[in-house]
Amino acid sequence: QVQLVESGGGLVQAGGSLRLSCAASGGISRIDAMGWYRQAPGKQRELVAKISGGGRTNYADSVKGRFTISRNNAKNTAYLQMNSLKPEDTGVYYCKAEKYYVNSEYWGQGTQVTVSS
Repeated sequence: QVQLVESGGGLVQAGGSLRLSCAASGGISRIDAMGWYRQAPGKQRELVAKISGGGRTNYADSVKGRFTISRNNAKNTAYLQMNSLKPEDTGVYYCKAEKYYVNSEYWGQGTQVTVSS
């Protein structure tokens, strides 16, 4: 079982930056993709960014050029650098880890990001 703990959320003004971290522990061997998702009030959870075990990345169109996902496999941690934040980036950000060989996924508890205008 993989445990994920997110940190780094908070309140920031539009145009500001935040860096989210997702630390994995427990059954961390053979984690494949890691990703960040967000859920705004009254909306469905959506993919923000994802990174494969080999470092390949993909982003939601709304964050391309502003957000950067990365991972440090030695530290079992994924990061989301968020720049030029907008009020529409507000929401709870969740980290997800996937193990393809056992068809499993694991979620963190989420961290709140609030961008004021």
